[in-house]
Amino acid sequence: MRIRLDIAYDGTHFRGWARQPALRTVQGSIEDALARIVGSSVQLVVAGRTDAGVHASGQVAHVDLDEAQWARIEARNGRAPQDPAATLAARIRGVLGAYSDVTVTRTSIAPEGFDARFSAVWRRYRYRLADQRSGYDPLRRADTTTVRGTLDVEAMDAAARTLIGLHDFAAYCKPRDEATTIRTLLDYRWTRDADDVLVAEVKADAFCHSMVRALVGACVAVGEGRLDIGDLAVLRDALVRTSEFKVLAARGLILTEVGYPADELLAARAEQTRARRDDPRD
Repeated sequence: MRIRLDIAYDGTHFRGWARQPALRTVQGSIEDALARIVGSSVQLVVAGRTDAGVHASGQVAHVDLDEAQWARIEARNGRAPQDPAATLAARIRGVLGAYSDVTVTRTSIAPEGFDARFSAVWRRYRYRLADQRSGYDPLRRADTTTVRGTLDVEAMDAAARTLIGLHDFAAYCKPRDEATTIRTLLDYRWTRDADDVLVAEVKADAFCHSMVRALVGACVAVGEGRLDIGDLAVLRDALVRTSEFKVLAARGLILTEVGYPADELLAARAEQTRARRDDPRD
C-alpha cells in the first residue's frame, strides 16, 4: 500500500531532510514515528530534499507499507468510520508530540502510479527577506533573512524575470558529480508584502543544490546596486560559479507547494523523469 504524506516543518533545528546517523533530520523524525505505529522500519521518498535550516509548508512524500504494516494500521483504527489512511496523519502527529516542529498535515492512499519524487512536475519555493524599510520582526526571525540597507524591489523583480526559461544553471548551483544543472525556471518574481517584507516566489520543474538561495543572492546584489539587471543572465550563461553575489541563508526559504499531473498521467511522468535523471549526459 503506497501512502502519500503532506508535510510541514520548521527547519531551524533539523540538519536537513535526509536521514543521517546521529543527527536530527525531518526524514528520520517521521520515519521513526511511523515505525512506532506500524511496528517495523519504513523509508520515505520525498518530492524534494531540503537543506539544513530550510522550512516547508507543502512538502510531499510517500511510503510503501507491506501487508503486515497495513494490517496493523487497520487493526488500530478499530471501529472508527474514517479511512485508516486518512486518520494515519493524526496518529503520526500524536507520536511526534504537541508543538512539534514537524507535522504531517494529511495522509491518503496514493493514486496508482504516484511517486512523490518522480511524478512531480514542479516545485515552488518562497523566500522572505527583511531590509531597512520593512524592519526586523523578532517573531519572524526563524523564517526571514535580514539584510542591511533598503533594496530596490522593482530592479530585483526585473532581474529575476531575465532568468526564466530552460537553461543550464551551473552558475547558480553547488555542483554534484554526474548531476545535471539544466532546469526550467517557470516563474521568478519579487514583491513586498503588507509589512514591506520582500518576498520571492520561485517555481521550477526541479532545483539543483542551493539553486534557490543563489538566485535570491543574485537578485539581492541587484537590489543593492552592485549588479545590473542584465548581469544575472550573463553570469548564468558563463556556466561557472562566481563571487559576484552571495548565497543567502537557509532561514528565509520555504518549500510551499509541489505540483503533480492528473492521476492518469502520474505513472508516465514518473517513467519520463526517471529516464532523464538516470542519464548523466542529460
